[in-house]
Amino acid sequence: MKSVWLENSVLSYRDDVPVPEPGADEALVRVSLAGICGTDLELVKGYYPFTGIPGHEFVGEIVLAPDRPERVGERVVGEINVACGTCRFCLDKLPRHCENRTVAGILNRNGSFAEYLCLPLANLISVPASVSDAAAVFVEPLAAVLEIQDQVQIHAEDRVLVLGAGQLGQLIAQTLALTGCGLRVAARYGKQRELLDARRIAWIDEKEISERFFDVVVEATGSPKGFAIASRAVRPRGTVVLKSTYKGHLKIDVSTIVVDEITLVGSRCGPFDTALRLLQTGKVEPAVLIEQRYPLDDALAAYEHATQPGALKVLLQFSLKNSGGTSAAISP
Repeated sequence: MKSVWLENSVLSYRDDVPVPEPGADEALVRVSLAGICGTDLELVKGYYPFTGIPGHEFVGEIVLAPDRPERVGERVVGEINVACGTCRFCLDKLPRHCENRTVAGILNRNGSFAEYLCLPLANLISVPASVSDAAAVFVEPLAAVLEIQDQVQIHAEDRVLVLGAGQLGQLIAQTLALTGCGLRVAARYGKQRELLDARRIAWIDEKEISERFFDVVVEATGSPKGFAIASRAVRPRGTVVLKSTYKGHLKIDVSTIVVDEITLVGSRCGPFDTALRLLQTGKVEPAVLIEQRYPLDDALAAYEHATQPGALKVLLQFSLKNSGGTSAAISP
């Protein structure tokens, strides 16, 4: 089958990868759409030593399910963390932190930048007919965004700052705006600001951020510099939510965190069912973030597009024909 392949921080296009075979309680999914996110770009830079097929944002159709044949034909999205079910964290109802987990496209499991992938049936969630593929491909990042409100209570009287107005920051802004909080989004690029304006979400220039002012700051810049800005912007006894993942180590002034009694919250994956329900209501519109679609054959060009400053969501669409082809490998 056709796929993207990552090895030794080098990305390549391949057409010789075997179609995976579903194991016990697994299903084979034919991918329809897959999204490139910041983590996929950081993997190429060496964020994590992954070898295989990257990609974890997708919508597709179950084409083979030996243990549940009645599910064949379902349009699905997939929870990317595959837990063992028996370790201490699984038994404590924390399967996303399973000690033995695999993660599609990130950790010891091939992902969605291929014609087919396998996931456990329990990880595959049906997509309602009212939710388009263009919206459903955002379920995984939308779920991750909604995790913020599962971890931190946001009130209407709170002053909240979102740092970063890329594809993730835009989703964060759309969901936080529903709380009625005093929301501001630090946005650098014109198209980011236009999207926020269209939803009547206030944006500010990075230079205009008031120090020690915000009750909650969500750091979604994808850059270590974002944490320094967040530390200056949050008020004493405020909360900083960390959504960025990137290669390298973060330098933290621990004294400031201690003296100002700042709460740091790491935030990763979230609830798929809540994300799907929100998409059904139309209160969140992620499809407006789609900037370009590429056929799988042009996946390397898609990656290059996604690395451009200010780029929003770039998708791989598997029904598109090759628009010219890209055969050379790219590396950071």
